[in-house]
Formats: sequence, C-alpha cells, structure tokens
Amino acid sequence: MQTTDSLSRFRDRVSLPLIAAPMFLVSGVELVIAACRNGVIGSFPTVNCRSPEQLDEWLGEIESRLQRHSDASGKPAAPICANLIVHRSNARLEQDLKVLLRHRPEMVITSVGSPAPVIGPLHDAGALVFADVASIRHAERAVVAGADGLVLLTAGAGGQTGWLNPFVFVRAVRAFFDGPIVLAGGISDGHALRAAQALGCDLAYMGTKFIATRESMADVRYKELLVASTADDVLLTSAFTGLQTNMLRPSIEAAGLDPDNLPQRGAIDIGKDIDIGARESRPKRWKDIWSAGHSVSGVTELLSVDELVARTLAEYREAAARGKLG
Repeated sequence: MQTTDSLSRFRDRVSLPLIAAPMFLVSGVELVIAACRNGVIGSFPTVNCRSPEQLDEWLGEIESRLQRHSDASGKPAAPICANLIVHRSNARLEQDLKVLLRHRPEMVITSVGSPAPVIGPLHDAGALVFADVASIRHAERAVVAGADGLVLLTAGAGGQTGWLNPFVFVRAVRAFFDGPIVLAGGISDGHALRAAQALGCDLAYMGTKFIATRESMADVRYKELLVASTADDVLLTSAFTGLQTNMLRPSIEAAGLDPDNLPQRGAIDIGKDIDIGARESRPKRWKDIWSAGHSVSGVTELLSVDELVARTLAEYREAAARGKLG
C-alpha cells in the first residue's frame, strides 16, 4: 500500500488500498463489517440510517462486532469510515456529526459541499477528514479548508459522478497536493486498483461491485440487473437528482420512461434526495431506477464480500507481478 504519514496508522490493518464506497441505500451494517474484517475500509453514508439514534446503534453494532472478530482472530479490522453529506439542505448534519464525535471515528468522508464546518470538530476527535470533490477548483478549496485527503470523483463513477478523466484529474491535483488521494470511478478489479496507485493515488473506491454482494442492502433485482448489464447500459443524466448521475438504462425503461427523452429535473434538493422517508413516498416505479458505474462490466456474478475481496487481492497481486516483469 502506498502511504503518506497520515495513512501510516492503517498500513498493518488493510489487505488492499481500497475503500468499499459509501452508497446510498446500499451500504449498511453487514457490508461495512464484511469489508472491514477483510482488510478493506468499510464506509457508509450516515443518511442510510433513518435517524441519528439509529446511526448511534449502527456504529455501536459495527464497532462491537469488529472488536469481537479482532479478539477471536488476533487481527485488527480495517477502519470504519462514515460519509457525511455536508450540503446545507441536510437537516441532520449537526445531529449526525454529534453522534460521530461520540464514537471518535478514524476517518470521515464529506460530500456535496465544503468540509470546512466539520473539519475542526472531527480533527479534535482524532478523525482524518477526506473531502469528496469533482473539480480541480473544489479540490483546491478543500485543501485550503484543511482536508487531510481528497476523494476525486471522476467520469464513470456510479450514482453522482464526476466529469474529468481520471488520468488528468489525479495528475492535476498531485501538482499541488501531496496528501492522500482516493480515486473514485472505474475501479472494477485489482488490475485497475494497481493502476490507480501507479497514477499517484493512495487508495481507491470500489462501489458497483460491492452492490452485487450478498451483504449489501440492495434489492436482489438490482443485483441481478448489474450482472446482466455492461458499461453500454449506463446513462449519464441529471433528470433524477438535478446532479449528473450515472444510471442503469434498463431500470429506467422498466419504470416506463424513455431514457432518451427524460423529464427535466427542477432545482436540486439534496435534503429530499437523501431522506429515506421522502424517497419511499415516491411512486413505486421511481424506487426501482438504479445507478451503476462504468465498472458494471466487471460484475459477472453475485458474490460474498469475502469472495470479492479474495478475487480482487489475487488480481492486484497478479498486476503487481506483471509490473515487476516489465
């Protein structure tokens, strides 16, 4: 694992330089625990919990079960990483932050806004703060605000996506930032993960392939659609959230909509989009419109997290060996 000083504390606890990406309505207790005990940083959006009280319960359960695993195996688990939506329309931000501070997380990722308001309290609690950014300008601002690391949202990421080519984005950010960089978008296997490191990244997100695991909270029909789909089935649209989002064209068609003639979305309201209750009140056909990244071509079967990590680790080692031969 390529490390910087701030990541050295995790070096002996990870099997791969990988984060199981925080995914709305997908990442839950079982997925996070399975990732962490396999040496992969397990993350989840705090808004996947219906309330701050449930967030407290989730963190308590994850921490206690991972501690039991570590005690039994003699091997410490990889870090737990919460994802905070810092957009002003997230009415729960302050409450969720208080819960996190009580649990003293090792790592937190901020999304959809400046990390500035939460960096101080999280640093006081001992957390590393990584900011999710989709442009060079936002990366610069996050560094100025004091972010410890950056998650570069590049073209091809599932759900809310970036638009910059990862080669260009990473190298442009490396020109002014020597801290930890996480590549988000297009990581479908261990070979891509190794390439991300060669490009200058310390870690990478893997999201779409973790959706299709037995431990994810995703609907089984969603998982099966991922297996049946390829990158050609991914459609970039702002029709559903007001933000550029990679969605699965077959799921849009199944909802009775024309992917090539979608209605225009009004003003962005992140608050409603991340509220589970508000989403559940939508017409049923809208609930089954699902997202995926370009890496969906690599989803060929439903796996357990154990199997996915073992396979990715083998691919990563194969890529490393190939590099040495070169």
